[in-house]
Amino acid sequence: MFQKILIANRGEIALRVIRACRELGIKSAAIYSEADKASLHTRLADESYYIGESVSSKSYLNKEKIIKLAKEINADAIHPGYGFLSENPDFIKLVEDSKIVFIGPSSESVRLMGNKTEARKLMFKSKVPIVPGTTEPIKSFEDGIKTAREIGYPVLLKAAAGGGGKGMRKVFSDEEFRSSFESTSREAAKAFVDDSIYIEKLLVNPRHIEVQILGDKFGNYVHLFERECSIQRRHQKIIEESPSPVISEKIREQITSAAIDAAKACNYYNAGTVEFLLDSEKQFYFLEMNTRLQVEHPVTEWITGIDLVKEQILIASGNKLRYKQKEISSHGHAIECRIYAEEPGENFLPSTGIILHYREPSGNGIRVDSGFTQNSEISIHYDPLISKLIVWSDDRISAINKMKSALFEYRIAGVIHNIPLLQSIMNHYDYEKGNFHINFLEERLAELSGKIEQDKRSDELKASATLAASLNRNFKSSKMNEKVSDTFNNWTNQLYE
Repeated sequence: MFQKILIANRGEIALRVIRACRELGIKSAAIYSEADKASLHTRLADESYYIGESVSSKSYLNKEKIIKLAKEINADAIHPGYGFLSENPDFIKLVEDSKIVFIGPSSESVRLMGNKTEARKLMFKSKVPIVPGTTEPIKSFEDGIKTAREIGYPVLLKAAAGGGGKGMRKVFSDEEFRSSFESTSREAAKAFVDDSIYIEKLLVNPRHIEVQILGDKFGNYVHLFERECSIQRRHQKIIEESPSPVISEKIREQITSAAIDAAKACNYYNAGTVEFLLDSEKQFYFLEMNTRLQVEHPVTEWITGIDLVKEQILIASGNKLRYKQKEISSHGHAIECRIYAEEPGENFLPSTGIILHYREPSGNGIRVDSGFTQNSEISIHYDPLISKLIVWSDDRISAINKMKSALFEYRIAGVIHNIPLLQSIMNHYDYEKGNFHINFLEERLAELSGKIEQDKRSDELKASATLAASLNRNFKSSKMNEKVSDTFNNWTNQLYE
């Protein structure tokens, strides 16, 4: 077993790994940038080290500096979390060459599955269903438009090295193709230093279903069932749940078997997720493989009782899988809402600043994974994810009701956040009935905006109440008269009712 693990990440995922290390009796070493010097993960790790300036390229994305630090502090392994360098094959290869264990898959598997065209070719060869389209990058505009006509509009242009919704364009006609082709190429080059793109048939209003898998270095594999990830904004998930409300036992058996086949095809080990699109006829198609721990892993942990981060560490240390497929079962229903500091009414523009008031919900079946507290700063330098709110209950309806209650209790002031939007979705008839797809939010945002604006005003009032409460404490300490103190208390209580 490892003696010390360097965590090459920040925020809630760094805290998640720190806690897993502590439970396994392993020392945790955190890194932090200038912006994160007072952050929670910096304070709770066994050891913490300054890694560089606030900008990611000089801190959390500085491959050489992270590996140099790992050697200096005698770390046995590096856990990348998600994002940053977690799916960077060059970084993983450097770690491997440094004789430090990377807690994740091999650089070869990551490189293979990170290129979408190569992954599609491999899946096609392994008889895993893929969306109709090309398995080679499009070399020119002329080749592209010819292929689009053969596939049939609408089509989707996608960056071969892409991910996270970047480098994607929907195209509905020849007239749109040239401008879309050029803009997708430019965006791909800027985001991924690779301007190659490919074409897929655009499935109309599919669902996004993913399967969690675990594999060890001895060729053993298991799946941990599926997650429903269709509630998205700008191609990025904001609500996930397990199990999916539309997956039958027959389809579950088929899609989980396909996920295992995908993992075997690239000699994968550690935790990974195979993502699929599910059309209106319940046909599923391989989308991509995320070669890391997913943001939404807690919903799988709750329905299976398996700690995925601990399993990652144990697999990386050379252990065989501790579970056989027949020993893994699903219990109840779990839902996760991602709490972002952003303005839904302004195209989800990030909201930065100091969190003036912060109160998490609590209770049976409620979990909050957060890297922030009151007085924490939402920085311009990083993703504006504040926390992940996860609930579990016996069935989907009771889980939705529990999530509604938890969202109602959640209090954040000082930055704009998406809790009102999440509440509106939870209360939407189609969501409750399981009638949704990946364009659900895009199609209904205007419908939900009235409620969002109403709750936004409520949050502004609550921010004022927080200031009032702070002033009230100061007044009390100064022995101000009780009448003034009571006035502030009444104001605060009314605003938070």
